[in-house]
Amino acid sequence: MPTLILVRHGQSEWNLANRFTGWWDVDLTDKGVDEARAAGRLLKEKGVLPDLAFTSLQTRAIRTLNLALEECGRVWIPVTKDWHLNERHYGGLTGLNKQETRDKHGDEQVHIWRRSFDTPPPPMEAGSEYDPGADPRYEGIDVPDTESLKLTIERVLPYWEEHILPELAGDRTIIISAHGNSLRALVKHLSNISDDDITGLEIPTGRPIIYPFETGKVAGERRYLDEA
Repeated sequence: MPTLILVRHGQSEWNLANRFTGWWDVDLTDKGVDEARAAGRLLKEKGVLPDLAFTSLQTRAIRTLNLALEECGRVWIPVTKDWHLNERHYGGLTGLNKQETRDKHGDEQVHIWRRSFDTPPPPMEAGSEYDPGADPRYEGIDVPDTESLKLTIERVLPYWEEHILPELAGDRTIIISAHGNSLRALVKHLSNISDDDITGLEIPTGRPIIYPFETGKVAGERRYLDEA
């Protein structure tokens, strides 16, 4: 049976520092490395071995994928990296400490920016030190200056439909290593979660989520592999 594996990158340096990260490129912490390796060992233990991989253009997701594949003995499989799987762009919040932002703007406003479905944070100002527009990996890409979850979904789902879903037509196992919000976009679609309910869904770092597929469609409820 075709199988989809979703894994959020391990803890990043800015997860640990409680900063809004978005498209800014940060690495994994030592804990994040351990989480990624543990995910790979679990895939090997459960015999859920990927044949094909997709990830974003961001280091934390790429390294998580590489470490997991190393642990389960699948470093040789084809890997596609694409910006459509990047984290949601947090606009002008990028780089800010989340608690300090709450102290400045209030809990309610920050909650709206973080968790509302269609209200994006303030846009990133031109020339910001966290503007990824000059990064060579985004050459030729119209980098957003902010995104809501709704806008993130609008770039993730077409990529899913065109490039990833067709690969599940055969008897293959596919892994996607990505981010809290790009994976939230996929889970919303695959599990038919409402706009209101998806904002409360937390996707933990380093815990593989499994979806069974049949004839190109989800064939069962999602589950965490460590609970099987």
